Amino acid sequence: MARTTYQELLDAGVHFGHLTRKWDPKMAKYIFMERNGIHIIDLNKTLVKLEEAASAIKQVVKSGRKVLFVATKKQAKDIVAAQAKAVNMPYVTERWLGGMLTNFATVRKSIKKMSNIDKMTKDGTYDVLSKKEKLMIQRERIKLENLLGGIADLNRLPAALFIVDVKKEHIAVSEALKLNIPTFAMVDTNSDPTHIDFPIPANDDATKSISLITELIGKAIQEGLEERKRDKEEEAEREAAAAKAKIDSGEEPEATVEAKDADAGKRPRKAKAEATAEAEDNTQDGE
Repeated sequence: MARTTYQELLDAGVHFGHLTRKWDPKMAKYIFMERNGIHIIDLNKTLVKLEEAASAIKQVVKSGRKVLFVATKKQAKDIVAAQAKAVNMPYVTERWLGGMLTNFATVRKSIKKMSNIDKMTKDGTYDVLSKKEKLMIQRERIKLENLLGGIADLNRLPAALFIVDVKKEHIAVSEALKLNIPTFAMVDTNSDPTHIDFPIPANDDATKSISLITELIGKAIQEGLEERKRDKEEEAEREAAAAKAKIDSGEEPEATVEAKDADAGKRPRKAKAEATAEAEDNTQDGE
């Protein structure tokens, strides 16, 4: 079943591109026509590319890895943050710090600093500080929360990036390119799609358009998470059934056999140690 329809994309205004004078020639293959000085995006190609991107991102999540959502433009911030939170994924919506991926170790230190401030407030250290120190720490905490709050739980580099407006987020794109991290992005007629692994030709300025595409990507991620959970449960059931079948047939489970083998290996050493100790005692008695 298709994730969306041509009509839904049309109603959301996904087909509206930028002014013809602002276009990027590399987007030519995704442009349907020009009307009143504005390029119109070919929604048939958008449907195909959206399906490709959704299937690929679903597989990334199914493997147990994270997708980082990136959107710092005003009209996309809240939509992307809400969708990322809904699927428990990291996000950046305030400002992309240079080196957020390429210098991830330093970014992790800043995140650790933020968690240390939280610990101070819990263990009572914060209460001992002077009023001025408290104020400085509070300001620093707010600043770190704004910049890094969305990636506080990101312990390693993300497996993929989902970006709204690649022209604005060009630093994120270049960092992902350097580290060979796959990128999924909404690409408007004024952008270069060649550096994006899974471009989705769409209007990246209209709220409805951003909301629709982000929601569809979010649904694909949710499907991947559910499939991963289901696979884990099935695997656990298979292991339990195999262990039960062995017990019923009179065979011992592998774990029990391994434990016995380990004990058997220990026994000769123990017997040898006891014999050595006994021989030493006899020698001392003889003397």
